[in-house]
Amino acid sequence: MDIFLHIDLEKLVRTIGYFGVFGMVFAESGLLIGVILPGDSLLFTAGFLASAGVFNIYALALGCFIAAVVGDNVGYAFGKRYGRRLFSKEESFWFHKKNISRAEEFYKKHGGKAIILARFTPIIRTFAPIVAGIGSMHYRTFFWFNIAGAFLWAVGVTLAGYFLGQAIPNVDKYLLPIVALIILVSLLPSIIHLINERRHRKTPQ
Repeated sequence: MDIFLHIDLEKLVRTIGYFGVFGMVFAESGLLIGVILPGDSLLFTAGFLASAGVFNIYALALGCFIAAVVGDNVGYAFGKRYGRRLFSKEESFWFHKKNISRAEEFYKKHGGKAIILARFTPIIRTFAPIVAGIGSMHYRTFFWFNIAGAFLWAVGVTLAGYFLGQAIPNVDKYLLPIVALIILVSLLPSIIHLINERRHRKTPQ
């Protein structure tokens, strides 16, 4: 995801339009290639552009919500049908076994609400629905957590960008540092986890 730090997200979102944004939200929610997509910053930037009239905020928010819900459902179905094969799959550019393991740990720690919390955690949000499918989580339970998580993330972050764009004059001048801050904040849980993991390894048993 850090490769998007070097891309003009505002220009990218303007170029790809509604369906490009929806496609990226869908991919990050349920396809393995989603691990490299910008997620939070993409939604925020799209919302910001909606405040400038580039998008209709209602169509944008609804489309992102639907894409997030459908993406997680695809991830769940994939995990339920093919998930176990991932553990015997060779490492590749798109797939790393440690990501599945991280998602499993996250799931064990937070239970069903991991589906909601994972939305705000890069990489984990792509693998959480797959792990839910692997673990044969009851679909009805998954479905409602998925709806809640998709609403809070896809709609919430998009509206945050929209209202901030309306509330602060010339906020476009600060868009790049705001997006960088969003990326940093979204990566914090993973950074903290890595730090704690290293401390644990160094602690004498």
